[in-house]
Amino acid sequence: MIKAVLFDMDGTLIDTEKYYRIFWPRAMAEFGYHMTDEQVLSMRSLGRPFAPAQLKAWFGEELDYYAIRARRTEMMEECLDKEGVKLKTGAEEILKELRRREIPAAVATATPPERTEKYLNLTGIRPYFSKIISATQVKEGKPSPDIYLYACEQLGLSPSDCMAVEDAPNGILAAYRAGLKVVMVPDQTQPTEELTKLLYGCVDRLDELARYL
Repeated sequence: MIKAVLFDMDGTLIDTEKYYRIFWPRAMAEFGYHMTDEQVLSMRSLGRPFAPAQLKAWFGEELDYYAIRARRTEMMEECLDKEGVKLKTGAEEILKELRRREIPAAVATATPPERTEKYLNLTGIRPYFSKIISATQVKEGKPSPDIYLYACEQLGLSPSDCMAVEDAPNGILAAYRAGLKVVMVPDQTQPTEELTKLLYGCVDRLDELARYL
């Protein structure tokens, strides 16, 4: 029996992952680097210290990761302020179903707390979550299991009693390594054969999660 569901945010609950795919390369270009789409996709949900290390491995130790990330964030926020933040299909439906079944929902995201709260409030789904856990609260971000272990600790539950909902490989690895049951809702890419072996399930839209509860 699933006692709690922990959701990734970008690309899983809200339709923002596609903007990272646009604005990482643009920010990198402003600093004189060419970032491929394949490289961007591999960065999804990648947290500290892995993201800075990965970019430096690709582009050199002199790369100023935090300056580039700040520029990417600035451009992305300007775009989202104009276009609005949209929910992924079935998000509100599954959150209502969890509430009906009295199963707690939490967020476990690589996004900083302030922006997480902003996006969840803008889309109107903040009240559904008992806990908001950001990778900034733990030693290592995804794909390390830290964020999920900490989230389960905050909920007072064993990881084996919890489900994680993710859209990208780094998040799936984090949840799997922590011992949660992982359901993927593909966003920018479909699961590989190797990744599929780690999954408890895979659905096309969030409201289809109900079959795994």
